[in-house]
Amino acid sequence: MRNSLGLLLAMLVSFTSISAQAQSQDVDFAAWDTFIEGVRAEAIAKGISEDFVMAATANIQPLKRAIALDRKQPEFKQTSRTYMDKRVSAFRIQAGQEMMATHADLLAGIAEKYGVQARYIVAIWGMETNYGRFVLKTDAIRALATMAFDKRRGAFFRKELMAALQILDEGHVSLENMKGSWAGAMGQSQFMPTSFLGYAKDGNGDGRRDIWDDEADVFASIANYLARHGWSDDHSWGREVIVPVGFEETIAELSEAPPPGCRAMKRHTQRLSLAEWQRLGLRRLNGQDLPKRNLKASLVHPDGVGGPAFLAYGNYKAILGYNCANLYALSVGHLAEKIK
Repeated sequence: MRNSLGLLLAMLVSFTSISAQAQSQDVDFAAWDTFIEGVRAEAIAKGISEDFVMAATANIQPLKRAIALDRKQPEFKQTSRTYMDKRVSAFRIQAGQEMMATHADLLAGIAEKYGVQARYIVAIWGMETNYGRFVLKTDAIRALATMAFDKRRGAFFRKELMAALQILDEGHVSLENMKGSWAGAMGQSQFMPTSFLGYAKDGNGDGRRDIWDDEADVFASIANYLARHGWSDDHSWGREVIVPVGFEETIAELSEAPPPGCRAMKRHTQRLSLAEWQRLGLRRLNGQDLPKRNLKASLVHPDGVGGPAFLAYGNYKAILGYNCANLYALSVGHLAEKIK
C-alpha cells in the first residue's frame, strides 16, 4: 500500500511539473533581449542611475517558473474554516504572542504613532512571511522583468519593475538582498515596489526603508499602510454573527454593485449601523445583542449565503487593501484576536 501511494504521489508531482512547464512555454521569449534593452532605456530616461540599471539587468534571464505560477489555478476552493484553520494555527498563534513580547516596546511606539493596534501589525507580519521566518530567495528584479515581459499583465508589472529599480537607486536595499516572491512582492511585509514607494517607512531613523531585515521598518511600514487605508484603533475588524432563519431575501435586498477594484467586495452587502443589524435580527455567536457602538458594517458570507456570516467594520476594508481576499482578511482578524 505504501509503495502504491508513493508511486501515485510521484506521478502527481511529475504531472504538476509537466503542466507548469507547459504553461510557461506559451510565452515566446525570443524578444527577451530587446525587451530588456527597452527597460534599460526607459529606466535611465526616468532618471534612475545607469550604473544601477545596468547592474540590475546584467545577464538577466527570464524566470519561467513565475509565468507557470501565474497561470496556475487552484484545483479546489477552500472553505473559510479550512483556510483559517491552516493559517491561524496553534504554532502561528504562539509565535505571534512571542513576537509581541519580544518587540513589545518597539511595537508600542509604532502602534501609538500610526494608530494601529500592535496585534494587527504582528498578525499581518505572521500571515505574510511567518514573522520573517520565510526565506525569500527569488530575485525581485528578475521576477518583475519576467512578469512585465508577459503580455497578460505586462503594463502593471513594468510599472512595478521601474519602481523596483528606483528603490535600488535610492539605496534602501542592495541588489543582492532585494528578494521577494515569484510575483515580485518584497521583504517581510511583502510589498510590491509601488506600495513600497508609497507606504514603506523608516522605523529606526537610519534613512533607509529596509523591509527585508529591519523589524522596525517592517512594523512601521505595515502600520502606515493600514493607517493610510483608513484604519481606526478604537475598534477591531468585525465579528462572526448569527443571522436569522430565512434571511436570504433580506441579504439580496441589501446587495449592491461592488466598487471597482477589490473583487472580494462582491460578497459584501451595503454598510448598515450595528443598531440596524440588531433590528434585522443579527446576534453575536453566543446569542447576545450586538455591541452598542456607533459603527457601520457590511455583512459578508465568504463561502456564500448559508455559510458562516461576519460583520465587517471599516478596518476590515483596510485589511482588504493589503490583500484583496476575504479569507485573508478574516484570517488576519482572527489571528490578531488569538495573539491578543
